[in-house]
Amino acid sequence: MFGHRARRCPHFQPRMRYVFQFGIVADHTDELIHGALSTLWLTTCGAVGGLLLATLCVFLRTAGPKPVRWAIISYVEVIRNTPFLVQLFVLYFSLPALGVRLYAEQAAILGLAISFGGYATEILRSGIEAVPRGQIEAARALGLRPFKIFRRIIVYQAFKIVYPALASQVVILLLGSSIVSAISATELTAITNSLQSQTFRAFEFYFVAAAIYLGMAFATKAVLASLYWLMFVRGREA
Repeated sequence: MFGHRARRCPHFQPRMRYVFQFGIVADHTDELIHGALSTLWLTTCGAVGGLLLATLCVFLRTAGPKPVRWAIISYVEVIRNTPFLVQLFVLYFSLPALGVRLYAEQAAILGLAISFGGYATEILRSGIEAVPRGQIEAARALGLRPFKIFRRIIVYQAFKIVYPALASQVVILLLGSSIVSAISATELTAITNSLQSQTFRAFEFYFVAAAIYLGMAFATKAVLASLYWLMFVRGREA
């Protein structure tokens, strides 16, 4: 009787059955692969650039003059306490007002590097603080300059201590790179958005995109674990 009343209700709408069509996703495999490779490229450039920036910032924060140290502290706090999307909009939409114009991919790489550098700076700082102070004092007693102490004594040990945290941050960077689609940078999310708007198969394309991100995340973790073994485990055995 309840079903009979429901059918007679003017506001009752029968539930439509959704027919999954993953075959249409297979027709656009090339575009999705291109998007995945673009995502990996942006992540790699952002991670490498951010790591170099973080290494420089950590060195200047430990051995630089006081104004430089305060500038680096301010940079880290700004990056860690503002949304990445806003940082990206500043680079892509605000800099042209100052005469600096960047392509979408350039702004994406620069934004990823700056964002990763801010977090990596703090991670590396914690690693440096974990290095035994006696080793640093001994190096100073031998007359080594700050840069040589940093390069020969501090960097390797600090990287080994914080490597798991840095590796996790790289995976976060990979997944967060989807935000650059907001400035029309070509990567997996942007291509997925374009394909689903053309085919109206949102569930299929976003489901496959999520699976691709999951696969890339696990692959990135495996690569980073292999790098840890090559740099720290095998090197120590040798």
